[in-house]
Amino acid sequence: MTTLAADAAQTIELGDYNDLPVIATDIIYAGAAVGDLAGYARPLVAGDRFLGFAESAADNATGAAGAVRVRVRTRGARQLAVSGLVITDQNLPVYASDDATFSLSPVGGTFVGYVKRYVSAGVGVVEFDVRWPDPWAGYTAEAVSDNKTLDEQDTAKLFWVDTDAKTVTLPAVAAMSFVVMNGGADGTVLVTVAPNSADGIAYKDAASTDNKAILNTKATAKRGDYIVCEYGDADGWQVTRARGTWAKQA
Repeated sequence: MTTLAADAAQTIELGDYNDLPVIATDIIYAGAAVGDLAGYARPLVAGDRFLGFAESAADNATGAAGAVRVRVRTRGARQLAVSGLVITDQNLPVYASDDATFSLSPVGGTFVGYVKRYVSAGVGVVEFDVRWPDPWAGYTAEAVSDNKTLDEQDTAKLFWVDTDAKTVTLPAVAAMSFVVMNGGADGTVLVTVAPNSADGIAYKDAASTDNKAILNTKATAKRGDYIVCEYGDADGWQVTRARGTWAKQA
């Protein structure tokens, strides 16, 4: 181990900013959400890693990759138009589908932050930090607007149910995992998660009974309520995580 024998030069950066090389032949405009493509910054495309918001425009329309840098704010809180946002959506995660389109749905989006404060219908203050992980990283999100029966190819998916009175039916029990989430505004969407007819779903304070579903009660349902169903045993599924009020079918 070698220790310093003299003062070392230091390069210190202060503040919540970063200066990043821009991809070739593109422009990042001030205020844009910025994403990563092979180490270069670009106007965010769904699925990119979120790098922050552009503080000023970076015009590299005619340049090679890295010829121009963009300054991004990597942490803070910013007012954004968020599709469908209502006053009860505080603290929910926010996703970007491009550099200027934001919603509460994880389907086809990149996680950018959380709702800090409601401002008006469809507008809120979003707190962000590029170091925060997507709370649903590792799951592929899929919208559900009608009844859906899952199969083995649906394991490790998150199902965003955005339509009232729809049922997600699990496959025959096997070593798989699913997330079912309520995507409707509070008190508007009943979500039913049903087992295969020969299986049950074990949930807190409720025995696993074959062919009995679990319901996210409509009257008390909130956007973002969810259950995680995983393999329990040969008799059925086990709810390993949950948010909101879920009741066993009578």
